[in-house]
Amino acid sequence: MTAAQFEQLESPEAEAVLRWRFARLVQAGYDANSALIIASHVEIDLHEAALLLQQGCTPELALQIVL
Repeated sequence: MTAAQFEQLESPEAEAVLRWRFARLVQAGYDANSALIIASHVEIDLHEAALLLQQGCTPELALQIVL
């Protein structure tokens, strides 16, 4: 999802998207703080962020890479 697409969402939909992104990132192995930061950057691909952890990056390093 692009930032422009996200901005077009109504408040309840935007909140649902952010909650879903946060949950997926926590499931992937991110701590809550990192997951919150990444979730709020809707232009970041969640699959890429999760793949970094699967490939052995620490959550801290992965956060630096995706940002």
